[in-house]
Amino acid sequence: MKEILSRLFEHQYLNRQEAKAILSNMAQGKYNESQIAAFITVYFMRSISVDEILGFRDALLEMRVPVEELKEYNPVDIVGTGGDGKNTFNISTAACFVTAGAGYKVVKHGNYGATSISGASNVMEEHGVKFTQDMNIHKQSVEETNIAYLHAPLFNLALKTVAPVRKSLAVRTFFNILGPIVNPIIPKRQVLGVYDLKMARLYNYIYQESGHDFSIVHSLDGYDEISLTDTFKIINKHEESIYNPEDLGFKKIAPEELYGGNSPKEAAKIFDRVLNNQATEAQKNVVIINAATAIQTCDSSFDFNTCIQKAKESLESGKALQTLIRFLEINRQ
Repeated sequence: MKEILSRLFEHQYLNRQEAKAILSNMAQGKYNESQIAAFITVYFMRSISVDEILGFRDALLEMRVPVEELKEYNPVDIVGTGGDGKNTFNISTAACFVTAGAGYKVVKHGNYGATSISGASNVMEEHGVKFTQDMNIHKQSVEETNIAYLHAPLFNLALKTVAPVRKSLAVRTFFNILGPIVNPIIPKRQVLGVYDLKMARLYNYIYQESGHDFSIVHSLDGYDEISLTDTFKIINKHEESIYNPEDLGFKKIAPEELYGGNSPKEAAKIFDRVLNNQATEAQKNVVIINAATAIQTCDSSFDFNTCIQKAKESLESGKALQTLIRFLEINRQ
């Protein structure tokens, strides 16, 4: 590690195989926490290369707990990189339940918040969800509710190993970049929110190579999701589009309207209000637009406005709420 750090401090880059080997060693406990923190810190000072991110991903996917049983459903995942510093409520997680309520299969891969108050796993835990590797439970969940939740550290040792370092650093790291592309089922459909356009270009390259259906979303004022606070961009394998909220019939939202609270408990209450259709118009609309993007990613034959109506109907009819209720019955076992 000393030799590796010396190279990196001199602004040298790792090739794909080197990056893979380092992350594999990290997962096997061959480096101490100080060495891991120093390694992660390099990427605060310079950007990560495509070869480095692909090597890190190769290592994580090679070490993952396989979940082939869920592939057959061809689900979508909705996820943000995190690290945008905005402390929004759990928009992506709520959008997953709205998408499932609209009839689309979802396998959400998530973790505890490292740079925010409440990650997806925090809000699931607040609802009593028992994280498990039991595929029988996850299959039942998908078949009866259209959604399963995979707690990342259970499916990848490396993510568990670095969790204390990430939490103590409490700033954006390259693991924010890795998280969305190491869902253990390697879904062929994904909505990914990124915090800047440079990241969007990096992921676009990775996704184009895969041939999967994807939508990369970014709000130009720095949110890693469609926030409706500003103009936003959607990149998919067909095109790049820029929208203003007003173009799609939404009012522009003030940033404070998306605030996620000071604790996972507060974030969970907002999440519940959204799915109970009792939240503010701003909170509901931001979930609807992100769910609509997932629906269009699953079925590009629908125009965006039709997808918005499908997401809105899922939320306002109570289908999304019923999805959550049954999901919790299955996953609290």
